[in-house]
Amino acid sequence: MSLLQIVTFLSLSVCAFCYPPTCYTRVLNLGKEITERAQRMKKSPDTESCTAHLPDLYIDVHNSCVMSKMRSYLFLVESLRDRICTEDKNVQDQIREVRRLYLIMAKMCNGELVFYTDDCAELNRKATMPT
Repeated sequence: MSLLQIVTFLSLSVCAFCYPPTCYTRVLNLGKEITERAQRMKKSPDTESCTAHLPDLYIDVHNSCVMSKMRSYLFLVESLRDRICTEDKNVQDQIREVRRLYLIMAKMCNGELVFYTDDCAELNRKATMPT
């Protein structure tokens, strides 16, 4: 085997695992990140007072209730009155990521996502489960 063939083979074998994420995998990962960030914000001394009155958030992209849950969560977070809370980087990042996920699910992944359930109570139960 020539050196060129070996280099080509190695390049192709490495690139076989480099694939762009699908809309579905992107939504799954972003939902997990948002859920984890919401839990950290509730426990963090810096944001605990800001998020104490917010409901626990659990993102299940297979549950159709997640869309209304995200809208409600966004409304509550955007309605924070304390300036320290509204200017907090973690709070701002959470707002941006929830908006981003909502838009991706509503517009970009049209037809790629399938909702298996519409059990809103399940989202609430899972949100309050210890991790």
